[in-house]
Amino acid sequence: MAEPRAAPASGAPDGLPVPRRYWSVATIWLAMTMSVLDGAIANVALPTIARELQATPAGSIWIVNAYQLAITVTLLPLAALGDKLGYRRVYMAGLAIFTAGSLGCALSHTLLELTTARVLQGLGAGGIMSINSALVRHTYPQRMLGQGIGLNAVVISISAAIGPTVASGILSIASWEWLFAINVPIGVVTIAIAGRALPRTEGSGRKLDVTSAILSAIAFGFLIMGAEGVVRQSLVLGLVELAIGALAAAALTCRELGRPAPLVPFDLLRIPIFGLSIATSIVSFAAQMLAYVSLPFYFQGVLGRSAVETGFLMTPWPLAVGLTAPIAGRLADRYPAGLLGGIGLGVFAVGLTLLSMIHPGASNLDIVWRMAVCGMGFGFFQSPNNRAMVSSAPMHRSGAAGGMLATARLLGQTAGAVTTAVFFHLAGTHATTVALATAAGVAAVAALVSLLRLKLAPPSRPPREEIGQLAAGP
Repeated sequence: MAEPRAAPASGAPDGLPVPRRYWSVATIWLAMTMSVLDGAIANVALPTIARELQATPAGSIWIVNAYQLAITVTLLPLAALGDKLGYRRVYMAGLAIFTAGSLGCALSHTLLELTTARVLQGLGAGGIMSINSALVRHTYPQRMLGQGIGLNAVVISISAAIGPTVASGILSIASWEWLFAINVPIGVVTIAIAGRALPRTEGSGRKLDVTSAILSAIAFGFLIMGAEGVVRQSLVLGLVELAIGALAAAALTCRELGRPAPLVPFDLLRIPIFGLSIATSIVSFAAQMLAYVSLPFYFQGVLGRSAVETGFLMTPWPLAVGLTAPIAGRLADRYPAGLLGGIGLGVFAVGLTLLSMIHPGASNLDIVWRMAVCGMGFGFFQSPNNRAMVSSAPMHRSGAAGGMLATARLLGQTAGAVTTAVFFHLAGTHATTVALATAAGVAAVAALVSLLRLKLAPPSRPPREEIGQLAAGP
């Protein structure tokens, strides 16, 4: 039975008219492509950059970590700022900062200069990622929201898939500085389009709680650094960082829990469909990262594949996501996210189980079709789940919903990566098999959690407070 969909509030524009909608979509896609690519290309170029800057391997890791941490600690504060000032303003500021950071990276001559510029890039990417879902919601009509979110997933998946190839191609004909310099003209063009195309939204005018923003940054930053430090660096230092993060999280919770529009969206987490969708997202991305991190080691260390072959063997997964996500997005506009997500995660669990059964001597075809099954299942889950998260929040809290969506993805990926490191420490050469089996179990649990949402009926009409939140475009 089709899930009832909320109609737009009376008097509130239902998406952007054509052709302005297409220009807004182009802006969103260009910005997301740049931010996702820059997270991937730095990993590939890291040895080259470290060698030319005469940096140690340990020191050069901060070229990657600085970018990721800057995004992590700014997602929720910038989402709250978008709710306050309007999403277009924060998004365009993020684009400008990201472009300036890219220029700074291209002009860097030392590790310190490059790391500082990467922090600036990460701040800009945080502005882009935290507001992205809110802009998608205001760009598409309600009846096409699932389709829009599905297409967004395609862009992200393709960007992630081609990241290593783009980096290798640029490095084959130019120096590493061009990895970042290419963002500058694209960023300038995107900003010019954004100024006329993006939906203009009115902010709530509510004062941003700076103290909560600082506590949020400390909590998420130290919890993630501590979790990684425990398994990869110093146990004592990692535990200290975890303790600092936990204390900041406790203080943040006490400060925010009873507020009507908290920076950490406790008000949205009380909405059953939103809370279950967030939980499903965290668990599923943890399962995905368990496989993503462990498989390259298995392909190269056990199956004897080269680094280039490993790259090709990993590609069917994101490509399959890109193929199935728009189909699932269209279906999500008609059928319940709980059902579609449960089916997708069930297929995902089957694919992970099949991957765990691969033994030495397996052909590339044996690996490729299993990777494609995983990607198909994950893509079929992702779009409906994201639609459920975005659409279940009141319109004026779209920024907070989008920020939490991105944060859930990051938390899940971090949990998966850390768990994989623990498995490698405890299980040695059998770590990948253990990780894949665990991921399959986690995905199966996530499928059950997703199906629980079938018992939750969404409201037939949006809350009255949504009315008038979106100002007319120019």
